[in-house]
Amino acid sequence: MCPCMTILQFKVDAVADGEATDFIVTPANGVACHYRVAGGDPLHYEQFFEQLARDFGTRLPRHFEQPQPAASEPPWRPLITDNISPRILSGYGDPAAFKGDDGYWLVATSNDAPDAFPILHSTDLEHWEPVGFVFEEGLTPAWTAAGTQVGDFWAPELARVGEEYWLSYTARDRDNVLSIGLAKSSHPAGPWTDLGRPLLGNSVIDSHISTLDGEPALFWKRDTNSHWPRPLAGLLREQPHLIPLLFDEEADRRTAAFAAAVQPWANTRRPMERFFLMQPLIRAALANWSKVKQALQRSGFGAAILESMSTPILAQRLAEDGGSLIGEPTVVLANDLDWEGHLIEGPWVTKQEGRYWLFYAGNDFTSPSYGIGVAVADSLFGPYVKQPEPVLRSTTNWLAPGHASVAPGLDGRPQLFFHAYHPGTGGYNEFRALLTVRLEFSGDQVTLR
Repeated sequence: MCPCMTILQFKVDAVADGEATDFIVTPANGVACHYRVAGGDPLHYEQFFEQLARDFGTRLPRHFEQPQPAASEPPWRPLITDNISPRILSGYGDPAAFKGDDGYWLVATSNDAPDAFPILHSTDLEHWEPVGFVFEEGLTPAWTAAGTQVGDFWAPELARVGEEYWLSYTARDRDNVLSIGLAKSSHPAGPWTDLGRPLLGNSVIDSHISTLDGEPALFWKRDTNSHWPRPLAGLLREQPHLIPLLFDEEADRRTAAFAAAVQPWANTRRPMERFFLMQPLIRAALANWSKVKQALQRSGFGAAILESMSTPILAQRLAEDGGSLIGEPTVVLANDLDWEGHLIEGPWVTKQEGRYWLFYAGNDFTSPSYGIGVAVADSLFGPYVKQPEPVLRSTTNWLAPGHASVAPGLDGRPQLFFHAYHPGTGGYNEFRALLTVRLEFSGDQVTLR
């Protein structure tokens, strides 16, 4: 084992060898350590960061974190807790539930699986049948990047607009930029016909179509949280004296120093691999969130980074044919509560008791700190007022509940449908279960039943 170092500077050399990467990590005035990372998936990097933590005292990977469970278990009910099809590779993340005349329909994230966006059907919320995919292997839209470790198909949402069904979704375009697409069908099971181009581009995700006030509108998130980790690492590479100003714990300072050293290599990798490489820095920053933002403000170096740490949710009218946006976008929410950390995402609006309720997720989706918040307004475009604390957060039985949708239950009362991880798991391409809980609305509060 390499000796534990107190110097906050590293030199990192990395050489790709097929799918594997050889890293040589050398602390200032110390002994180099060699690591072979077998691939570019989360598990490979978690193993690497576990070794790095033991050798150099950096932050341990996220699966060593102990969640702070809620005071009591919410009255939620698991619906799907394991895979029900070998073609659905990572469960039911970002689940969008829709109740039609012929039962319940569910679409979910598929990440880089060959078949994009599983479609499931149920008549009783107990038994779910896989009925296909929005885009089967080889049939993804031509404008999207597809394939294992290439594509990312996230957060599909299903809406009835007139006599049609519209499905909005996130995918990477051919330049690997996250964009929002839209497809149409005469039935939730498909077949689906894509617009053939992005509806909206330039690093946007998590679209939601609303017709609650009689006209179609699109909600989405500006994905700026993906923009700050590597620039922050680059800033710390150029200005290492900032590290102790941003981070309190020695492990977080060493984590930041390593991120600064590995940043040039990270810049050469595919988008999700960059995220995996920067994940320990993201966790360190979230653990020091107020201090990080204040130090960047005082330093005078971090204006662009601070701007990227705000992730607004926007809304805008859709044309009647769904092919374009009309007018100007409105910012309806931004991350401004401590529990939300560096992002909010996954908007879904429901109208209850004459008011508009916007559910959203906050914090890092791989972390037990991830949860579901809600805000209320008297009109679709706001202004929205948030409840100060999340309505759902991690417990000892389920971690990181997030990205909810709302549909009537069997009794006609509103229910929240959302994903969560089994204890001890979490991260990209790890299984996410489907859960539900009944909702009750009154005044400016929503409660769980």
